[in-house]
Formats: sequence, C-alpha cells, structure tokens
Amino acid sequence: MASRRVVSSTVRSAAAIRPAAAASAQRCAVLSASRAFAASPSLVRTAAASRASVFAAQRSLLSASAAGARWYSAEPAPTKLWSFDEIQKQLETNEDKNVIFVDVREPVELRETGKIPGAINIPITTAVQSLHVPEEEFEDMYGYTRPDKDKTLVFYCKAGVRAKTAAGLALHAGWKNVGEYRGSWLDWAERNGPVEKVKGGK
Repeated sequence: MASRRVVSSTVRSAAAIRPAAAASAQRCAVLSASRAFAASPSLVRTAAASRASVFAAQRSLLSASAAGARWYSAEPAPTKLWSFDEIQKQLETNEDKNVIFVDVREPVELRETGKIPGAINIPITTAVQSLHVPEEEFEDMYGYTRPDKDKTLVFYCKAGVRAKTAAGLALHAGWKNVGEYRGSWLDWAERNGPVEKVKGGK
C-alpha cells in the first residue's frame, strides 16, 4: 500500500514538471528567435517593408473605393439611341430644330464615303479634346461655331464605337441632350440613306 502511494506521488510530480518544462522551453525558443531577429538587419528590413506594403495596399483600396463611389454617384444618364427611321424622319421634317448630327469619323473617311446630310464633323480620335476646349478655340479648329449646350447632339461614326465614346464626352462636357446612332455609317449605307458629298471626296 505504501509503495503504491509513493508511485502515485512520483507520477503526479512528473506530470507537474512536464508542463513547466514545456513552458520554459517555449520561452527559451521565443527568446532565442527574438534575439536572432534583432541581430539580423535584413530580417528587420524585410518585416518593415512587409508592413509598409500592407499599409500601401490598404490605402490604394480605400482610394479606389472612394473614387468608385464618386464615379457612380456622378455617372450621367444614358443617352438616347436613334434608329435609321428616326434620323431619316428628322432630316425630312426638321421636326426638332435643336438636333445636330455629329459625324466623329476622321475627315479622310468622310471624303471617301460622304456623310449624313447636314452633319458636322468632329473627329473624336485625333481631337478628343474638341468638346472641352473654349468656344473660340473650337471655332479656330473647325471654322464654325461650337453647338450650344442646349442643342441635342446625335453622334455617329462607322460602326458605333466612337459615337458611344463621343456621347460620353459630350455629357461630361455639359451637354444634357445627347444621342447615339448605334448602327452608324454601316447601317446608313446599307439602308441607302441619303448622302451628302464632302469637299475633296469621291
């Protein structure tokens, strides 16, 4: 009986020693690692750079989020999409005297194909700033007065891509009534719409 008590006491003592020894070993390991880290300038620099990268990424994300919020809150209303029939009717009746058709192709394209009768030419690819420059500068560039902001601008190009870009630029520049002819010149020519020849063209 006495021997069992001695064995039990020994087991309890060993069990108590093991956690204490493990904790001591863990503290020693942490202390050694800390000393090694502090003694290594490269490790310190790497950690600092890592923290800086994280902070920079956070700032970038916050800035992007803020910019996105501003962009969507200021996003202009969609433009009106014009069809071939609507444009032809406008040309025949001049029902809306505020409508101005704007061909945004390059001048060489107009000389090759002609244009929708009465359309003005603002080449959006090579003169993307045209709708934002002062009125005097616009007149110097094109030889005619820039359309007033209360006019309705209907943009077209060859296939509709540049027209969409121009419509967005017009909205940004302050025009409120903006339209797009998505079919643009390809659709107009295919449907045999009337054509005005351009000086120097074929």
